[in-house]
Amino acid sequence: MKWWRKEQEPQELPLKTKEGEEYLCKLSNVSKSYKTPHGKKIILENVSLTVPKENIAILGKNGMGKSTFLRLLAAKEYADSGSIKVNGSISWPVGLTGGFQSSLTGRENVRFVCSIYCLDEQQIQESMRQIEEFCELGDFFDVPIKKYSSGMKARLGFALSLTFKFDVYLVDEVTSVGDIVFRQKAQKAFEQLQQSAHLLMVSHDMKTLKKYCQSALLLHQGQLHYLKNMDEAIERYLSNNYVFET
Repeated sequence: MKWWRKEQEPQELPLKTKEGEEYLCKLSNVSKSYKTPHGKKIILENVSLTVPKENIAILGKNGMGKSTFLRLLAAKEYADSGSIKVNGSISWPVGLTGGFQSSLTGRENVRFVCSIYCLDEQQIQESMRQIEEFCELGDFFDVPIKKYSSGMKARLGFALSLTFKFDVYLVDEVTSVGDIVFRQKAQKAFEQLQQSAHLLMVSHDMKTLKKYCQSALLLHQGQLHYLKNMDEAIERYLSNNYVFET
């Protein structure tokens, strides 16, 4: 059974490209970098890649830019050059919570996001009830976000994302958030999502990635490689083998 009621299915969002196209996203000559006190940090360097419609893990060492890559796909950040085309509606990065307004409460943030997506008052109230129940914040649901821990914000963001029906969900470490009961709820939610949507998932838990993903993207020093075989992808990642034939 889904965690939302049958009378309120997640809200349908418009496709960004034509239906029937058999890819998840396309990158064309994409570059992304940041200026740091130690020089230029390259995330992507002239990357061109077509990613198939599958549940895909994103692998890479800390600091390589996995979360930045998710933000690029969600248009929360923009590439320095090149273009990114997503086939279908795409979620904000679930688990990344930079989009919350810190001075507003959890409830007020939920209302604001639901209003942006044009839910009517009845839908907003029902969504609010379900999100409050799912994220298990208790009295903190009516406390400003700036007083939340990172885990509390991730739980709220995860619950909020389930209010809307996306074609692609971007997931950043959210399956490790909360106690065992919440993690089990999150895992059940992902199993339901897989029936009608695709996942792009970042996690340092290889068992989680193997459970949900069929293939992987390996990010290393500005280059992004698609690997169809998850076992090979994990082996390369764990053994620091990032050499690919050109």
